[in-house]
Amino acid sequence: MDMLGGRSPSDFLRDYWQKKPLVIHQAFPGFTCPVDADELAGLSCEEGVESRIVIENDGGKPWQLHNGPFSEERFSLLPEQDWTLLVQGLDHWVPEIADLLEHFRFVPNWRLDDIMASYAPTGGSVGPHYDQYDVFLLQAQGRRRWTFGGHCDQNSPRVEGTPLRILSTWQGEETVTLEPGDMLYLPPGTGHHGVAEDDCITLSIGFRTPTIDDLLTGFTDYLCSRSDAANHLNDPDLQVQDNPGTIAPGVIDRLQAVLAEKLEDKRSLALWFGQYATTPKSLDVVVPAAEPISNDEFATAARSGGQLRWNEGSRFAYHEEGDETALFADGEPFLLKGDARPLAPLLCAGARIDMSALAGFTDDPALLGLLTTLHNQGSVYFE
Repeated sequence: MDMLGGRSPSDFLRDYWQKKPLVIHQAFPGFTCPVDADELAGLSCEEGVESRIVIENDGGKPWQLHNGPFSEERFSLLPEQDWTLLVQGLDHWVPEIADLLEHFRFVPNWRLDDIMASYAPTGGSVGPHYDQYDVFLLQAQGRRRWTFGGHCDQNSPRVEGTPLRILSTWQGEETVTLEPGDMLYLPPGTGHHGVAEDDCITLSIGFRTPTIDDLLTGFTDYLCSRSDAANHLNDPDLQVQDNPGTIAPGVIDRLQAVLAEKLEDKRSLALWFGQYATTPKSLDVVVPAAEPISNDEFATAARSGGQLRWNEGSRFAYHEEGDETALFADGEPFLLKGDARPLAPLLCAGARIDMSALAGFTDDPALLGLLTTLHNQGSVYFE
């Protein structure tokens, strides 16, 4: 499928990624949505599934937000139009939806977030707004009219009286109506407003990037969990000061040196970030296998034609440094050396693992044990 409208992934990343919007007609020709409105409503009634309903005018209040899980009766109380049901992480629950992510792996695994489904009857919308992340909006059913364009930020005027960040004076620069198979790419900060022209479903393929706060707090928390974090700052060369209230420049130099030594430890940074970036979004999705298997049982399944794939909510990544490759699966690190190192890129290349290439690794007892561990912790399973 010519998903990027005749552009190579490299051209798209160079010319559009985090730069400007792109409309791609028939990015997925003949696309049929794997789920319908009733199935989305059913999922929104389940514990562990993140869901929301947005009503444009809820008893005179603008753009009101209701969080799931919902009761079946809740849907009978909704107006005929001008509302939207959002189901987050649909790829975690529907393998056919998760398969869509394979088309977007020209972006690193750690940047992919999840796929959200938006169902709306005629007039349904979540209001004009902007996101802090890149998103591809794939029309899966029905038709939706999008107005988009113009950069927005925290200073952009917003509608009062709503918990949502609805833009109040934004106008947009371009309008397009998407039909099934059409797709719109929007970089972060781009204002957009999608309105359903009939009963429609839109799939939002979202990406993530950590905030500076995420990086600072996450990495320092990781450093603080290490044994040497309990060591005290020493000052064997302490000298008498003219004023005891002075914090001497040498003290600041010493503090800076201690912190810089920790922050310049690239190996620790890589190990932390790999774990951070692959931690599952929901602990309800990646759970240990109901029936753990032995190494021999795993090897038999792999060699007899079984297809191994990631859990739909799992995240895989790896980092190579020196003579070591760190494999990360759902927040767990596995350090590989020597002939074992090629296993990491094999497992991370896509959700369905190349079984012919994997066969050779099952002959090594240690690597077979690692693969069995991944299965038993719920990161992979046999289809």
